[in-house]
Amino acid sequence: MSDPIDQARALDAADPLRDYRAWFELPAGVIYLDGNSLGALPKATAERLAQVVHGEWGEGLIRSWNSASWIDLPQRVGGKIAPLIGAGADEVIAADSTSVNLFKLIAAALHMRPGRKVILSEPGNFPTDLYMIAGLEAQGLATRRLAPRDNIADALDEDVALLLLTHVHYKTGEVFDMAALTRAAHEAGALVLWDLSHSAGAIPVDLNGSNADFAVGCGYKYLNGGPGAPAFAHAARRHHDALQQPLTGWMGHAAPFAFSDDYAPAPGIGRLLTGTPPILGLAALEAGVDLIAEIGIDRLAAKSRALSEFFRECLAEHGLELDLASPTDPARRGSQLSFRHPQAYAVCQALIARGVIGDFRDPDILRLGFAPAYVSFADVAEAARHLAEVLENGEWERAEFQERAAVT
Repeated sequence: MSDPIDQARALDAADPLRDYRAWFELPAGVIYLDGNSLGALPKATAERLAQVVHGEWGEGLIRSWNSASWIDLPQRVGGKIAPLIGAGADEVIAADSTSVNLFKLIAAALHMRPGRKVILSEPGNFPTDLYMIAGLEAQGLATRRLAPRDNIADALDEDVALLLLTHVHYKTGEVFDMAALTRAAHEAGALVLWDLSHSAGAIPVDLNGSNADFAVGCGYKYLNGGPGAPAFAHAARRHHDALQQPLTGWMGHAAPFAFSDDYAPAPGIGRLLTGTPPILGLAALEAGVDLIAEIGIDRLAAKSRALSEFFRECLAEHGLELDLASPTDPARRGSQLSFRHPQAYAVCQALIARGVIGDFRDPDILRLGFAPAYVSFADVAEAARHLAEVLENGEWERAEFQERAAVT
């Protein structure tokens, strides 16, 4: 391999996505490898929010629920997310948080499988997925069962109502075979709920091609919707009539402005709505989704694989042999690389002090995300150099520790 920096310049010059980097706000002197926790700010978002705040809210006031189509934003944004995850526009809605959507769909699945109470997942799944099961378990409505990733199919039996898995593991980036596990669950009579928080906007997802039942995902990672952005929920069209979610709020009613005392679910995916849509959050999310859709998932995934493989090549050029926690095959991982190191937290803090922002996951994972919409090959080469110097110079021993943030 030639000098990594020279090679990076050549790769950036040939990168078909290189011009999109300028569409994001990226601070000078920062290499941002944490887009798998919080995506960078699209420049269009500030303009869109200003329009909503000053024009639609400031001038239109309450009229904007109709004149600016605020009332349709959950369906409109959901419809734009749908092709990014292989679903129909009428099968996805943007609403609430990932946690709330998980609760709604877990409860709905239990109702659709009477006589079954087991929710099957894996140990080490993202905590909120497991906590939502625990909440229903505490009410006597569900029983949690955990099986190691290699034994999940064997753990499916006639007691399992729902298989709940995260498509791309948040720590390691390992990708499940969605089609195979969905098929195995269906053969056992169970439904499947996929958490796409680390998939949507980064790698190809084919919910309908896999015959998936339900899915959720957040809007603030690869979709660049901003901190605490609204999440999305998916329900296959074939389940809409049977879908009974437990949070029967006003906006999920078939005729909310009839103000009836009795609840009647809205038709289709609209029954997954609960409260009043957060218009500012949805507007910001829509700007991010529009940008990712314009770039295209296939192009983003191809660059993601190229970035992560180039990073590994750069590490090798620096003589670093780190313990890779992610799959070696880029087709089997999401848009990240995770490394095990006994002092991973200190290493992460030393990198941040140098302007290389990655993150740490207990107990020993240094996690680096490669958001291909704005990460360059030069970023990758420089990050590898910084990591090599931090480890060679023992800088991690002198790192100023920041409070560990609770980010996903």
